[in-house]
Amino acid sequence: MKPHLFFEQNRSIFFRDRAAAAAYVQANCREELDAALHTARMAAEQKFLFQIRWDMEQTHVPEVFEGPIDWLRQPGDDPEFVYAFNRMRFWVCLGQAYAVTGEERFAEAFANQLVHWVETVRREDPKNAMAWRTIEAGIRMENWCKAMRYFEGSPHITEAVMDAFLASLAEHAEYIMDTWNSFNLMSNWGVLANHGLFLTGCFLPASERTAAYRRTALERLDQERRIQVYPDGSHWEQSPLYHNEVLRCYLDVVLAAKRRGVPLPEGMEEAVHRMALTAAAWQKPNGCEPMMGDSDDVDQRDLITLAAAIFQDETLKSSGYPALDFESAWALGADQAEAYAALPARRPEETDFALPDSGNYVFRSGWGPEDVWVHFHCGLLGAGHGHADQLHFDVSAYGEDILTDSGRFTYVYGPQRRSFKSPSAHNTVVVDGEDFYVCKDSWECSRLCRAVNRAFFSHSRCAFAEGGHLGYYEKGVFVNRRLIFLKPDILIAADEFYAGGPHVYRQFFHWGEAGRVWESEGVFHWEGRSAAAQLRLVSASPLRTALRTGQISRHYNHAAENVVLEADISGRAFTSAFAVLTLDPLGAQEPVTVEKLPVWSNFKGIQFRDDQIEALRVTKGGRSWVAAVAHQEYASPTDTFRAGGCTGFGGVEVFEESEREAGIVLAR
Repeated sequence: MKPHLFFEQNRSIFFRDRAAAAAYVQANCREELDAALHTARMAAEQKFLFQIRWDMEQTHVPEVFEGPIDWLRQPGDDPEFVYAFNRMRFWVCLGQAYAVTGEERFAEAFANQLVHWVETVRREDPKNAMAWRTIEAGIRMENWCKAMRYFEGSPHITEAVMDAFLASLAEHAEYIMDTWNSFNLMSNWGVLANHGLFLTGCFLPASERTAAYRRTALERLDQERRIQVYPDGSHWEQSPLYHNEVLRCYLDVVLAAKRRGVPLPEGMEEAVHRMALTAAAWQKPNGCEPMMGDSDDVDQRDLITLAAAIFQDETLKSSGYPALDFESAWALGADQAEAYAALPARRPEETDFALPDSGNYVFRSGWGPEDVWVHFHCGLLGAGHGHADQLHFDVSAYGEDILTDSGRFTYVYGPQRRSFKSPSAHNTVVVDGEDFYVCKDSWECSRLCRAVNRAFFSHSRCAFAEGGHLGYYEKGVFVNRRLIFLKPDILIAADEFYAGGPHVYRQFFHWGEAGRVWESEGVFHWEGRSAAAQLRLVSASPLRTALRTGQISRHYNHAAENVVLEADISGRAFTSAFAVLTLDPLGAQEPVTVEKLPVWSNFKGIQFRDDQIEALRVTKGGRSWVAAVAHQEYASPTDTFRAGGCTGFGGVEVFEESEREAGIVLAR
């Protein structure tokens, strides 16, 4: 096929003006442009490093080829390099570099590498199986289509190059057409593969067969989103990274379908919109996704920006960028920049969110970058990308991560994979040193753990989430955690262990690696660059604490040291433990006191036992709160409790002491 015919045919789904998009990113997206140019220059010299924002498995040491490229080369013991290499995301950077600079070396490198890959990595050859997983095929179809659109007019895109390109795309499409099973229905692999099939059906010359590609892809994508995406908008695999990867694919499909005039299945566009709103709901104040499950510390605002522009959603824009970013400008065209800039940004009225189908809960003190953000998880494990993070919570404040997930680091099964997935890598609790999830390999568990007793409450002055699990029912122990957020800067975690005999319960607290941690008079202090925190542990049972060195991985293949606090609580029968975290800007710490209060029965005139109901007074600066947590029903026959001069009737109730008779009931 003559190249000019291919480009003319696809004008409607390419950016409308390549030169305008290039000028826009040069003027407005210099940092991201420089990164893309760096990747392109390296790729043109056959040096490969995967550090683009959404590279799912990043590398940190370049792989260099002096002679012909070996597309199956695997440095070290991690096959993820081979998978990432054969996705060819760096070819898109070659195209962007060509569009901006006009330098033919980028087009020449693309054409040569494309033809070499097509000739040497044949699907029928068993030795190439690693390059021909369906996920790589689907991502490759996307990246090839997106890369080619930049090279219009280059003399290196000859008719022979175009024929090799189109023939290989058709081979990819036939491969995906023949691959459909229950795994693809449930896995992000199916979405990535069929997203590539749809784009290929849009880009290849029009025919009955390419129409079948589009039709089949949409049918499968619709089935996949119906089963993989919960009603709360979360992807079921419990990893924001893969949620966002699936969201990105669906956004591509929505955009391409609109431009091609292809009708989407009923409900698909609304489901994609909901996925974007969910990503915005759990977004950290710095714009990053939570490092939950197999996720990295990735700034997701480019994805939110694209969704805001596609759906013209003012709420999404408030969590995106004020102007089109680098990738959104290429995807939408510079002609859309003015329209996006004119779209108002409107923050949601609510600051707290419950995603009950996935078991994720988010509290905020506000929507600013310095505000406090808390994420709590109590839900399904998800797929192999889920971690043993039942009852885990993260905390960010004043621009820093204070308590954090440890990340993922690697997919290679061994001590590190097990360690980063284990409960001990999360801010949760274990009983008698036994994990409530047990890894069988990198992806499968031999022991699972059902989440129960979930609840959520939001108020302008406080928020609440609760959850428990049955991971220790065989030991006769029920574990329950209640999180109380006293806005704007106090968090109380109340852990409850319902048991009939003696056990040791271990709490883990993973501190952000940017701060230093020390203990003084029973208080654990953390100080970072802009934030400070104090943690106080309160329990009527014997308590032993220790600080140790841990690891945190913000990006694949990279880890740093952090500090982990471990607290052991020894208990017989019912046991409870409170953790009170107070937050401040660095250098502006307010004095804090935490006091355990006796709780009295107003009807009987007796003091309740600790296993019935407990209360804490937390005073910070000029404010004082009383928080009461009932572990059992206590109001028999007709009773209220009294703690610190506050009277109430609730399972979890908080009072500002200036309003002692007006408690806020968080749970009955």
